[in-house]
Amino acid sequence: MTLTVLEPESLYPDTALEQRILGDGVRILTGNAKKSLLELPDALCAEVEGLMTLRLAVPAEALKKFPKLKVVIRMGVGYDRVDRAECARRGITVCNVPDYGTQEVADTAIALTVALRRGLVLHHDAQRQDPPAAWGVIQNPIVRRFEAQTFGVLGLGRIGTAAALRAKALGFKVAFFDPALPNGADRAIGVQRMESLEALMAVSDVLSIHCPLTRNTRGLVGAKELALLPKNAVVINTARGPILDIDALEAALRSGHVAAAGLDVIPVEPPVEPVPGLLQAYRAKEPWLMGRLVIMPHVAFHSPEAWDDIRLKSVETMRDVLVRGLKTNVIPPESD
Repeated sequence: MTLTVLEPESLYPDTALEQRILGDGVRILTGNAKKSLLELPDALCAEVEGLMTLRLAVPAEALKKFPKLKVVIRMGVGYDRVDRAECARRGITVCNVPDYGTQEVADTAIALTVALRRGLVLHHDAQRQDPPAAWGVIQNPIVRRFEAQTFGVLGLGRIGTAAALRAKALGFKVAFFDPALPNGADRAIGVQRMESLEALMAVSDVLSIHCPLTRNTRGLVGAKELALLPKNAVVINTARGPILDIDALEAALRSGHVAAAGLDVIPVEPPVEPVPGLLQAYRAKEPWLMGRLVIMPHVAFHSPEAWDDIRLKSVETMRDVLVRGLKTNVIPPESD
């Protein structure tokens, strides 16, 4: 029996790689959807057993177009835009690709930390003022010696572990909180396990967020949690925007309790009106933010090598689950 797999966004110039991995028993179709799966013709969707999507959400209304659908591959780490409850109801298996971009995202979290804590952003901004700042040291609490600080990792998965090891190599003390990990995860890489989110916050001179967005992590870091950080802490988020309350972060930066922040993600991407106040102030180059904030457009994962991994690992996961009946990268419907 021939199986049919759909890549709905026409991401690549051909499907030669996909055909080689999936084999002759699988037919590969492509679509031209730009913003939504609902743009696809019903006749095309009606044939599909396997769906691979990178940018497009998979809501319940879109799933109605796929009567034969068996497997959804989210071509990335996060799966918060797939309606897993509806997929479970329809008997559709949901998978992600957790092992691409690990190095890139971890590197970006560390790069943001270094750029802020060593004053690169501070002096970069200061030397472009009119007139430029004096040629010399700027006394500012952002700048700290690494070994005097604790690098706190919220979520010690693949990316969190990679970030923790990089921070450790730079001389930081490293602590983490992740209730999903078994005992011994801390011993395996030589870092300190904290027994609660509050305990992690209390020691984190740098807080780096690396957990997935779920119903339990949405809004996990808000005003109360930020207030627990040591004064003049730095906050880094390369995970998902809604995990961190961006308005609470703005208030913590304005009060001076948080010294600086590096964000690759914000709650709504791309931003729409009303644009968060912190992003407005950043774009307006308001003086109070000089040297204290870096915002990137959700590109921490990017490198040519990571893009190659997305393509290859997505189709390998589809092969494993749809063709071979394995459980590779399956997200359990009951998980948070």
